[in-house]
Amino acid sequence: MSYEHGVVYSPNKIEAPTSTLENLRDHGVSYVRVYWVDLGNVRRCRVLPIQYFSDLVHSNRPGVNVASVGVGLVYLMMPEGFSGVGEYLYVIDMSSLRILYGVGSRPIGAVLGRFEQKDVARLGREVKWDPRTALAKAVDTAKSAGIEFLVGFESEFILLKSTDPVVPSNVHQWSGTTAMLNGSAEAAILENIADALRDSHIPLQMYHAEAAPGQYEIVTGPANPMKAADAVVYTREIIVNVAAKHGLHATFAPRPFMYSAGSSTHAHVSIHSSIQKSAEMTVHEKSFLAGILDHLPAIAGFTLPTPASYKRVGDGVWSGGTYVSYGTENREAPVRLTNAASPLSRNFELRFIDGTANPYFALAAILAAGMKGIEAKQALQMSDCGTKMAAEMTEADRQEIGIKKRMPLTVEEARDNLKADEVLVDVLGKELVEKYLAVNKTLGDALTQDKTDEAQLTRLVEYF
Repeated sequence: MSYEHGVVYSPNKIEAPTSTLENLRDHGVSYVRVYWVDLGNVRRCRVLPIQYFSDLVHSNRPGVNVASVGVGLVYLMMPEGFSGVGEYLYVIDMSSLRILYGVGSRPIGAVLGRFEQKDVARLGREVKWDPRTALAKAVDTAKSAGIEFLVGFESEFILLKSTDPVVPSNVHQWSGTTAMLNGSAEAAILENIADALRDSHIPLQMYHAEAAPGQYEIVTGPANPMKAADAVVYTREIIVNVAAKHGLHATFAPRPFMYSAGSSTHAHVSIHSSIQKSAEMTVHEKSFLAGILDHLPAIAGFTLPTPASYKRVGDGVWSGGTYVSYGTENREAPVRLTNAASPLSRNFELRFIDGTANPYFALAAILAAGMKGIEAKQALQMSDCGTKMAAEMTEADRQEIGIKKRMPLTVEEARDNLKADEVLVDVLGKELVEKYLAVNKTLGDALTQDKTDEAQLTRLVEYF
């Protein structure tokens, strides 16, 4: 008798639904939002009437003009290295086009793209710090080595009835049914979000109440990394808009209530290659994990990118802990190996990502580090920490199983780790890292400019 469990997915069996102009017209779509996610993880857009969008799509180089500073603007502050002079062409990626429900009063078109130089002859085409370009490169590197990934996300958020002061919409138990009582605003919001995701062809797996006041989780995926990141962007748009329609504010802030659990954006990543999976992790899985663990203190610069991220990070608070480690079904490790005994559904849950992280940069850094491990056939030197929390072990016990590094405990430490990781900087690109860190520093300063904790929290939940 087999005791394997979990739905089995493979890259060649995952649907990647896209829409066409004809689909949009057939569904009565009047407007298309051209979305981008900037270096500080703000979702921005331009809204185009369907006829002009059609004209644009049929032009030689379909795209909209965006001031180059728009990639890194924080409020109206320009980070170091950015200027009000210059303009990019945001080139539309029609493979990301879909009909999006729940965002407007009726269905809208939604599409993403990539920033390119307008003057290709003089500057070349590529904008080296474009988030979707960075992820596409990481995916292409993997494919050239015969490796594919599937990624699913857990989007945690908190519903607030007030942002100043910050007040949750309700108080409930983890997975408690009273979090979604019939007739409540919360139940209506969750049902509306689920319906909108289904109608938008975003693969919803489940939703439920989380542990913190007003906190819920939406689980989407799996999909190829680009489609998964796109789905997170669209999912967040749906969540905040549906909540607003019902008079509540949805925030992805890491930990608004320090007396309870925080919010994250856990990613589940599975590795697919020609190697047959068995009860033990494959060579590729081990080397991928080794690469991530090796570079994890630097990856955090992308995945835990704000001062508030480190209010969530801690030992014994369900955040993945403060030691670079992994463990089978261990939620107190930053990497949880899940479904370990079921090879076909086995995956890594990456618990070191929160909702302030740009999903494209987060996945680009993770896949780049993992692929460095695979390319080098890196041995997994660390042992599974099992059912124990690394923080509860003695230093001798940690050393014995290979736990030798800490996660960064501040955003400044994460930035320093990223700057110092020559391998990761080289594979992602020095210019990308420099531009990102400039924006990240400006963002961090902006989010902590207020003098009281209460004012900083209000700013945070309104920004994210």
